[in-house]
Amino acid sequence: MIIRFATIFTVIALGFVCVLIKIVAIQTFEREQWMKIAEQQEKANLIIQPRRGNILDANGNLLASSLPQYYIYMDTRVEALHLKGGKLFYEYVDSIADGLSRIIGDNSAAAYRQRMVEAYRGKRYKECCIKLSDKRINFIQKKQIEQLPLIKRGLYKSGVYFEAQNRRAKPYGSLASRTIGNLYGQEQKGYSGLEMQFDNYLRGKEGVSTRQRVAGRWQNVPVREAENGCDIVTTLDANLLDICETALRARLDKTQADWGCCILMETHSGEIKAICNLDRTEDGNYYESANHAVTRVEPGSTFKTIALMAAMDDGKIDIDDTVSVTRKPWMYNGLKHTDAHPNDTVYTVRSALAISSNIALAKIITESYEKKATKFVKKLTEMGITDSVYIEIPGATNPLIRVPKDAGTLSKMSYGYSVELSPIQIIMFYNGIANDGKMIRPFLVKEIRKNGRTIEQFETSVVKSALCKHSTLEDIKLALHDVVWDDSLAGTASVIKGTRIRKAQSQLVHIAGKTGTAQISENGRYYNNRHRMTFVGYFPEEDPQYTCLCMIQHPRNAGGYDAGLDCGIVVRQIAEKTIATTGFTIYKRGQKHFVKR
Repeated sequence: MIIRFATIFTVIALGFVCVLIKIVAIQTFEREQWMKIAEQQEKANLIIQPRRGNILDANGNLLASSLPQYYIYMDTRVEALHLKGGKLFYEYVDSIADGLSRIIGDNSAAAYRQRMVEAYRGKRYKECCIKLSDKRINFIQKKQIEQLPLIKRGLYKSGVYFEAQNRRAKPYGSLASRTIGNLYGQEQKGYSGLEMQFDNYLRGKEGVSTRQRVAGRWQNVPVREAENGCDIVTTLDANLLDICETALRARLDKTQADWGCCILMETHSGEIKAICNLDRTEDGNYYESANHAVTRVEPGSTFKTIALMAAMDDGKIDIDDTVSVTRKPWMYNGLKHTDAHPNDTVYTVRSALAISSNIALAKIITESYEKKATKFVKKLTEMGITDSVYIEIPGATNPLIRVPKDAGTLSKMSYGYSVELSPIQIIMFYNGIANDGKMIRPFLVKEIRKNGRTIEQFETSVVKSALCKHSTLEDIKLALHDVVWDDSLAGTASVIKGTRIRKAQSQLVHIAGKTGTAQISENGRYYNNRHRMTFVGYFPEEDPQYTCLCMIQHPRNAGGYDAGLDCGIVVRQIAEKTIATTGFTIYKRGQKHFVKR
């Protein structure tokens, strides 16, 4: 029994010793042999990245596309390079180095030559297979390199090959850049704008390839082909984008404002034809940075139209009723309300909106809804202004309109404080006025295409079929006309008194709309020298085709602040060029002719 146990133990011990000896042998004497075998082993499956889909404007122009770029590699183990003592390699290495230096331009010819010679003399895979340049080259550079001596003979003579990688490019540069969005580096995954919102469609599906040895070289052989991403067709128009950004940028450069945004919307369809956001940076230039168009702010006097519409539609007041204003502040519930208009006078409700009187609107709303603030907010809800409206831009904020806790807050709400709306919500409401009371959702994407075939389509959707009674709507339109065209009152977007300087008044196309000025609040405190300016209007007034909004934050004007001057001019310039681009309007004896091109 003991002998049998000893025999078994001895056999096991000898086996263990043999294993240890083999491990030592592999780690020392056989190491180089096994490392060579390991270098020849390749990963069984590799991911094939799909081509990301394009983002197009309404006319098929590319707004974002994945363009191929290439890394250049060289495998110096190619047999042809080692024949006759490397005659082929040493004959052409100088001309290749000179060509790479000239075409790529990131290294000298001597540096390229040294890199290739060191790789040629290397013994291990990682030493022999090298990236010739860390710089990605474009398709034209690739074609030029492929014509260099020896390289033009192909992979199996030169050892030079290319690895393609896609780079996201925006052919129109900064136009709507923030709305289009951006990607995370090499991940090719959207992290903002439409790139993020429609990432699942744009990204496509990965394929799989396996590594097989073909003609003495490892190559990728597809097992499952990648499925390229879908194309997104937007409502945007590259020409109109350029018009809007040019007009906005010129005004921002002149006023040195903190930021500005502009939206152009097609009245009857709800299609956003242009949207731009420009922020001032430390170098004094303006770039697309934040999407202000979908971020809520206190709207200021553009909210007066909304508040007045509620009171008129509830039968609290009529467009021809009068209201008195004074040059002194009007005190109400402990709050001081002031006007930019110095005279003690009496205005009609229509004129009060045209000159944008804070005191008049505060009196109208407090007299109509004092102790009935819930009814006021309910009416706003019925008009659809408090609804959360979907827009295809991630991070868009919802409106903030609450029932005021006291009468003082109610009075402030009448002219756009203690409420918050985003520019896209403001333009949606005014577009509803232009569209005969039908408020429709602004949208940015028309359809999704796969291999040129439409797989999903998006159409106009109605938020509110009627904002208010027809009679109320017609009265509001009269007041919005006066904002631009009543020179005797000096409507806030008409002309500068005593001059010929026109704000939103155009000799080419009639515009109606409303200005808005709001003091900017920071940490709960309002600053008299910091304002947010807005003008929102529709054109041609007789038959509205477009609605346009311009908002500018803290313009630094030497002569003070004026929303009609800062923003009305921008909208006028956009309206004139838009009509010239998409159609034309002729006015003669009160008649007009509009042709859609």
